[in-house]
Amino acid sequence: MNQIEVLIGRIGKPHGVRGEVTIDVKTDEPERRFAVGNKLAATPPKDSASRLRALTVNRIRWHQGVLLATFDEMTDRDQAEAVRGTLLHATVDADETPDDPDEFYDHQLIGLAAYDLEGKLLGTVTKLVHGAQDLLTIRTEDRRDALVPFVSALVPEVDVAGGRVVIADRPGLVTPFEDDDDEDAGQDSRRP
Repeated sequence: MNQIEVLIGRIGKPHGVRGEVTIDVKTDEPERRFAVGNKLAATPPKDSASRLRALTVNRIRWHQGVLLATFDEMTDRDQAEAVRGTLLHATVDADETPDDPDEFYDHQLIGLAAYDLEGKLLGTVTKLVHGAQDLLTIRTEDRRDALVPFVSALVPEVDVAGGRVVIADRPGLVTPFEDDDDEDAGQDSRRP
């Protein structure tokens, strides 16, 4: 069976002095994905000094609604600070789907056709950008990349089985603003 990596969280700030960190959870099953002993793939941010590419869950706990975790590879606050912003991925079966029908793995969305509310083809989902706000990258028909916040107000429909997403497009989101060609042409014609 094919397996893939899915994003399950991002390491936040250190908590205490013994290597514990906050986790920005990106999964609907945190207790399963962050189970003690699970080895997670780690992708540090571009500007990070961290060389860690895998982390083994040592312990998790909830504190005031925030998931806190320790990993075997980190034992003090300096090490915890060095991995801040690191994305954490778990390996899952390729045909596995999240329990929550409003949650999706990246691989389920990549390749879906993107349509506007009227049914006009806008392009294709080529990737997801994860951060404070997840963004769909749409490769448009004219070969531009547009970023669309992955929120229900802008992406009201995701039909994985049907191979499509619907985007509440507006000028400047996926469809570009209309060019001011007439104004530019007028300015050019007044030049000596």
